[in-house]
Amino acid sequence: MTGTKNLQQATFGGGCFWCTEAVFQRLNGVKSVVSGYAGGGVQNPSYDQVCSGSTGHAEVIQITFDPTRISFTELLEVFFGTHDPTTLNRQGNDIGTQYRSVIFNHDEEQHRLANQFKANLNASGEFPGPVVTEISPFTEFHPAEDHHQNYYRLNAGQPYCNAIIRPKLEKLEKSFPEKLNPGS
Repeated sequence: MTGTKNLQQATFGGGCFWCTEAVFQRLNGVKSVVSGYAGGGVQNPSYDQVCSGSTGHAEVIQITFDPTRISFTELLEVFFGTHDPTTLNRQGNDIGTQYRSVIFNHDEEQHRLANQFKANLNASGEFPGPVVTEISPFTEFHPAEDHHQNYYRLNAGQPYCNAIIRPKLEKLEKSFPEKLNPGS
């Protein structure tokens, strides 16, 4: 068993954090996923403040992962493969800077890998438009309120979960079956 000293963190925003949390919780090598806020100017913002779009925060997830089981590059593959990185400040019906596609890199290696991955995607023509994902240095993370944590696991029967989150999970299962936790 790998000790906690070998674990790393990644912080991604890909629209609603309920969706991204549900996706990354299923990956082999991911130890924890916490929904929260990053990239803004207000200390300890509330969900309502962030949703107003006035704080500058994005809804994000902070992933703690074992790099011997899943690499940062593999996390990027899943991140870019499970949301639309070509829409500025929007994911589906969620509109505003709080829903922007963003990677908050924790070190220079993550910064380099994220920029390289983004450049490769843009060069590949995989998406109909340019990838607009913001790549910024990580500064602070503020965990969201308790009722936003483990949202899909606790509310899978809710209409939002069935209509919005479940299709993302089906795409994950189809596109990345080798990265899933057994039994997820």
